Amino acid sequence: MQALRVVPAIHYFDTFKEFNEEFKLGKGDILVTNQWMYDPYVKPLGIDIPVIYQEKYGAGEPTDEMMDAMKVEMDQYEYDRIIAFGGGTIVDICKVLACEIPDKAADLYTGKIEAKRIKELVLVPTTCGTGSEVTNVAVASIPSLNLKKGIATEETYADHAVLIPESLAGLPDKVFATSSVDALIHAVESFLSPKASPFTEMYSLKAIEMIMEGYKKIIERGGNSKENRADLLKDFALASNYAGIAFGNAGCGAVHALSYAHGGAFHIPHGEANFICFTEVFKMYMRKQPVGKIQEANKIFANVLGCAEADVYPALDEFLGKLIELKPLREYGMTEDQVASFAKSTVDNQQRLLGNNYVPLTEEEIAEIFQNLY
Repeated sequence: MQALRVVPAIHYFDTFKEFNEEFKLGKGDILVTNQWMYDPYVKPLGIDIPVIYQEKYGAGEPTDEMMDAMKVEMDQYEYDRIIAFGGGTIVDICKVLACEIPDKAADLYTGKIEAKRIKELVLVPTTCGTGSEVTNVAVASIPSLNLKKGIATEETYADHAVLIPESLAGLPDKVFATSSVDALIHAVESFLSPKASPFTEMYSLKAIEMIMEGYKKIIERGGNSKENRADLLKDFALASNYAGIAFGNAGCGAVHALSYAHGGAFHIPHGEANFICFTEVFKMYMRKQPVGKIQEANKIFANVLGCAEADVYPALDEFLGKLIELKPLREYGMTEDQVASFAKSTVDNQQRLLGNNYVPLTEEEIAEIFQNLY
């Protein structure tokens, strides 16, 4: 059994200037970013490069419509290499746009066409959560089909993954919280995955340790603010990457699978959508199989939180709730009659993720989780 595989070459630089000195951005490149990232980090360097601002094409998480519209603008330029400098939305969009799309991006997600890479791809994440720079997963909402789905093929791996802690400095507080909690859940779900190996477990456990200890320091300093996390950005960038390596090999499970239903329906940020169902899924796991690796995970959290293992889930909700408000799904707009449809949609569309569960969950058990979250 293959125990660990990391496809992109991973690079680390303290600043965007150092990154540019090595990668020499310019002719033959195209930069996909946000203007609020371009102005402080790229513009001062005077790089001659076409720039696509993702925010021109919509806010929030990626959609096939964004991809199609951005491709039209990108096709006006001649380029061989895409530099994606942004958060999870930009990273996932560029994984798709580095592939050949004869008609519509949705065709990749519905299986009408297979992904075929035609451009070199360099991913430079500016959040500390997705870990997507080292995985082949590209998630998008398809509004016309009322569907949120991920694809994962050899063709959607980047050539280079680049970590630059400097680029995390300006993250809004909520974006930091939702992205970093996503990394925490990547780490925990990959640790419990039946596909985990001793190598992926090493990355998972280190990521959990770094994120939880970082959170403790932020909370002890008075709460989530740019000042209180300024000296922790390198740790969070590395932890996100470690979690990405872990789940890129071992996969994520039911927390991510369930989150796509309400995340897509109510446009909830990905990390927040995961956080909503994090402990409810784990309570179901404990009910079904309380003896096993989940005990190890619970012990890790209990040690950090200073609580008994039996109290770990309420304590974890309270601890993380100091960074992100935990709300019932009805406050996002969910109605009780959506419990069954969300469960069915999860089972019908998220088998890629559900196959990585700690223990299998039936549609009825998934519906019970949604009912508890409602």
